[in-house]
Amino acid sequence: MNIATIGVEDWLNVHEKSATVDIAQSTIASLTMDEILKLDGTDGQGFYEQLGREKMNYGWIEGSPEFKQEVAALYQNVDPENILQTNGATGANLLALMTLVEPGDHMIAEYPTYQPLYEIPRTLGAEVEYWHIQEELGWQPDIAELERLMRPNTKLICINNASNPLGTVLPRETLEQIVEIARSVGAYVLSDEVYLPLEDTDRFVSMADLYDRAVVTNSISKTYSVPAARIGWTVSNAEVADRIRTYRDYTLICGGIFNDALAVHVLKNRERILERNRAIVFGNRAIAQAWIDAEPRVRWVPPKGVSTSYIQLDIPMDDEEFCLKLLSERGVLLVPGSRFELPCGARLGYCAQEETLREGLRLLSEALREFD
Repeated sequence: MNIATIGVEDWLNVHEKSATVDIAQSTIASLTMDEILKLDGTDGQGFYEQLGREKMNYGWIEGSPEFKQEVAALYQNVDPENILQTNGATGANLLALMTLVEPGDHMIAEYPTYQPLYEIPRTLGAEVEYWHIQEELGWQPDIAELERLMRPNTKLICINNASNPLGTVLPRETLEQIVEIARSVGAYVLSDEVYLPLEDTDRFVSMADLYDRAVVTNSISKTYSVPAARIGWTVSNAEVADRIRTYRDYTLICGGIFNDALAVHVLKNRERILERNRAIVFGNRAIAQAWIDAEPRVRWVPPKGVSTSYIQLDIPMDDEEFCLKLLSERGVLLVPGSRFELPCGARLGYCAQEETLREGLRLLSEALREFD
């Protein structure tokens, strides 16, 4: 199998360890283990007492009953039996696409966005057409274009809600239109929902709660600030879940006793995490907005309460060349927009620790002044 390199991952694999000021990541400032253990007020005593009684075998292959119940609580009407634990949302997307896509299938992918959502189907032999996000629509796609792209044999529509790296969110009205279009030909919808919006929550709905032929992927990495656990999940109907189980046996087996327990602990205490993370998202976005308002060479569509954002740069230089120069001369890490097939700009991980964000923006302004 010959698959394209994931541009953003290749960039981070090469460069993130050499950065001294990292404002490229898309996680809300990661929690320390001490912070995680203090979430329930016991300083980890209950968590470690439970682990002390566990045999370090494979554990629950699909995720423990407690894990499935906690994930099911994130949705309105999801059967825990149809929730499968995965290796992060990355593993969830891979399993879902391996399950749904066959050579010759026609599929439509929101574009540009997280690269695996269209590269994996292409590698599996599907004919992939792009449903373009448009800057003039606030980095939203046009539903009329989706209608034009649909065929009677369209197998799958892939969306990323919220969008990586743009931080934009498809509103409920758009999702309902997608469902209507997909249902007209019996297509599946894969919705990567790893970024949960922390504002206008009444306007956000999971595709899992709208459409029986939806497959939703998520994890505790981004919104819940624990990427180290490498725990994600798929939500689907029973028929698709049974098919995913086969691919899990080839690619994962299980998430492991410790990681499952950690994920359960995080999800049980999610309201405390979300309270902490709302403060980071809203506070840091205000800092970034004030900086952009004063920075003539930068503009953005503000992210909708999610931890990833995209800034456009007015510079007479290729964005990748600029980001390399910024890293080598000032130690600041961004991800070039070209790694997402977006126009000259960069992914800004504005949900870093506040002092890191402020220093990164200060040094970024220094670099931009060289073009004045």
